[in-house]
Amino acid sequence: MTNPPPDPGNFWLGLARLPLRLMKTLFGWLLALVILFEEWGWEPLQRALAWVGRLPGLRWLERRIQRLPPYAALALFLLPTLMLLPVKLLALWFISQGKVLSGTLVILIAKLVGTAVVARLFTLTRPALMQLAWFARVYMRWTNWKTALLAQVRASWPWRLGRVLKRRLKRRWQHL
Repeated sequence: MTNPPPDPGNFWLGLARLPLRLMKTLFGWLLALVILFEEWGWEPLQRALAWVGRLPGLRWLERRIQRLPPYAALALFLLPTLMLLPVKLLALWFISQGKVLSGTLVILIAKLVGTAVVARLFTLTRPALMQLAWFARVYMRWTNWKTALLAQVRASWPWRLGRVLKRRLKRRWQHL
């Protein structure tokens, strides 16, 4: 039995879809990197702000935040995103002025501070936010999607190679 000749229409269709597949793959990897940064930074930064939150005035503020009703908690949880917009615009202005290093530093610092604040606020407002059925549904979808994405990234060869290199460097450092 012989194979039928390839359909030229399928070839051109596949070729036309190639840029879209490449962009989708690139976007997926970029998104995975952002999520990994959030994963690595979320807990340590949240713990750091929890430590700061033990200060007397901030302890009072955190107790007030924990008692917020669901929609007030949602508004407070979204507030850092809005507050960081002018900071990000400032970073873009620096970059447009040729001060790429300054702009990049502003973005990195804003990302660190923003992640810390959002992580702490989410910890404080989560019980109230989960009372909103739509939020709980979206959160569960997000969590399931993120878990699947992280499993895919962790199974990839660059991730496994990075872990091997990290272990080797750690062993060499301990020998020194």
